[in-house]
Amino acid sequence: MAHMKRVTLDDIWPALSEGLSQLLTRLNEGFEKKRWMDFYSNVYDYCTTSRPHNISSRKGTTGANFAGEELYNRLKAFLEKHMKSILKSAESKMDDTLLNFYKVEWDRYTTAMRYINNIFQYLNRHWIKREADDGKKEVYEVFVLSLVVWGKTLFKPLKTRLTNALLALVEKERNSEQIDTSLVKGCISAYVRLGLNKEKPKESTLDVYKRDFEEAFLTATEVYYTAESTQFIAVNTVSDYMKKVEARLKQEDARVSAYLHPSTKNELITKVERVLIDKHKDTIWAEFKNLLEDDKQEDLARMFSLLNRISGGLEPLKDILEKHVLDKGLEAIESVKKEALTTPKLYVETVLKVHKKYNDLVNTAFQRDSGFVASLDKACRRFVNDNGVTKLVNTSSKSPELLAKFCDMLLKKSPKNPEEQEIMGILNNVMLVFKYIEDKDVFQTFYSKMLAKRLIHSTSASEYLEGQMINKLKQNCGYEYTSKLARMFNDMTVSRDLLDKFKAHPIYKDSPGVDFSVLVLATGSWPLQPPSTGFILPKELKTCESLFSKFYGGEFSGRKLNWLYQFSKGEMRTKYISTTRTGYTFQCSTYQMGVLLQFNDAEEEKLTYENLQVSTQLTDGAMKNTLLSLVKTRVLGMQPRTPKLEKTHEFWLNKKFKSKRMRVQINVPIRAVQKKESDDTHHMVEEGRKLQIQAAIVRIMKARKTLKHGNLMSEVISQLQQRFKPKIPLIKKCIDILIEKEYLERVEGQKDKYSYVA
Repeated sequence: MAHMKRVTLDDIWPALSEGLSQLLTRLNEGFEKKRWMDFYSNVYDYCTTSRPHNISSRKGTTGANFAGEELYNRLKAFLEKHMKSILKSAESKMDDTLLNFYKVEWDRYTTAMRYINNIFQYLNRHWIKREADDGKKEVYEVFVLSLVVWGKTLFKPLKTRLTNALLALVEKERNSEQIDTSLVKGCISAYVRLGLNKEKPKESTLDVYKRDFEEAFLTATEVYYTAESTQFIAVNTVSDYMKKVEARLKQEDARVSAYLHPSTKNELITKVERVLIDKHKDTIWAEFKNLLEDDKQEDLARMFSLLNRISGGLEPLKDILEKHVLDKGLEAIESVKKEALTTPKLYVETVLKVHKKYNDLVNTAFQRDSGFVASLDKACRRFVNDNGVTKLVNTSSKSPELLAKFCDMLLKKSPKNPEEQEIMGILNNVMLVFKYIEDKDVFQTFYSKMLAKRLIHSTSASEYLEGQMINKLKQNCGYEYTSKLARMFNDMTVSRDLLDKFKAHPIYKDSPGVDFSVLVLATGSWPLQPPSTGFILPKELKTCESLFSKFYGGEFSGRKLNWLYQFSKGEMRTKYISTTRTGYTFQCSTYQMGVLLQFNDAEEEKLTYENLQVSTQLTDGAMKNTLLSLVKTRVLGMQPRTPKLEKTHEFWLNKKFKSKRMRVQINVPIRAVQKKESDDTHHMVEEGRKLQIQAAIVRIMKARKTLKHGNLMSEVISQLQQRFKPKIPLIKKCIDILIEKEYLERVEGQKDKYSYVA
């Protein structure tokens, strides 16, 4: 019976080792397929040859296991010998020469080992796999074994020289010298590949790369940039230094992409940021104010971008920006304060100019960072509420008053007004200023009074714009803030319908040929005060008033009409002026009409102050203002011409009156009257505040029952600060009023504690 010849290691090794040598050193010569298959068969035959069981070194294994171990050890020794020969060749090489040699040998070796790994595939799949499964840690697949041998025999002795050579190349590149980045990348890839995972040998770790290269690389980076930055900033401007830092950060980022492992990026960039930015932050911070003064937006953007990289880098800049914007805002208003006090447009545009400049800066250079937005808002709030204009009149309430007057100018009919779309844009800007106003109740009061006048006198430029403005206020302050404004519009609609009904009523046929209109407005919605003067309506208008009163009484029983003559106006045609064929049409107030109509029935051409006052029953204040407005517009002549009116002053119709227009507006406001109206409005606001503070105190105490003084003050301020900033003395005064009214009482034995009296 025939039997198979037993294959020994000595039978296959001579030819196998010769083939391995060729693959490792002369792979470029080529390798025949038949020879390849012969080597594979030799390994297979050797591993599968049966042997006596008793030669096994371990229980439960076959002879093939023993043969696999012998072949594995022989291959390992062969590779170690090959490594030693390469190490000997490397001993005399330094720097770039060493790196080039190392990379060439690494590429040659790893390429060859992939082929050799295939020759030993049967050994990998059987003996090596079984050893690994049994927990033997030092047995690897052939390719992994080749890396282990390379690492221990060649890399370990060379690693210090290799790393130093790599660091030298990196430094050359940092010094703007050209280097072979593919050489660096190839060598570093070898560092990465040599990191073996003991648990999963087929997977690599970054242990070798981090321990033998990255640590030294990061240390060298710190040393290099510490020296460079210290020297550079000492002889260059901060702006130039920041450009340098920006460029260096980009270079290091590109360096990672070019030849370093991606895991290095975060640590590298953090290291560079610490050395180039954090260590020099005081110097950079010190330059911030200068850049703001010089409007260096590009440099400011660069500074923000760099300091944003380090912890706390931006904090000091926020305070500097706030103070800078505050100073610039105060300077801008100070330069125009006298004119701005009486010119709302100039005041608002001055505020907006400062805001726009620094808002654009925050949005672009500072990327709308919330901290810088907050600094801008704080600065604007401070200079809007406390500036040269408010100091002139000693009240922060001047800002909301001027803002309301500016809105009135925009929303009132005028040939000078821009197009509707442009006005919308301006109103959006107005809301920016409004956001910073602390005394929003002052704005509300002035705005509502001016809106009332626009609606009553039909001088609104556009109902659409009026509605848009109210919506903007509602979005900022809530429904309650604008509820009365909305009701005013509703009243106008109801009133127009009522007037149409009156003119269609049979009673209207008895009117004296005077074209007249009436607005009926609800007392609770309109900021209109009853007249402060008596007044006898001219007989020409008395019939009209009587007819409407009779009609209204028939429509609504129990309702009372209060006639507000101070808001009424009309038109009168002149017949006494010879210079014009048709006469002028005067647009005037009802009080002016009352005075002028006295000359129709007068026996004398001249009437005294006293005559006119007796006929009209106007008070001194109303009489003087009416006469002065008529004299100012040259409708009346006056004798003697003195600033102060006396009972004996005489007045007459100026028959030489001339105007380029046939329709002449003679209802010109007197500055003193405007100031009184403004003062009265501020007084009304103050009285309203007392009531609001008292209401807030009662609400709080009703809910809390008892509360300490300090806590009550805090809660009152918190509740009301959206409408105005309550002053501490006023809150205290309101508390005393409520104690007198017996809404509150002091807790016995505790002076700083109050209780609610149910």
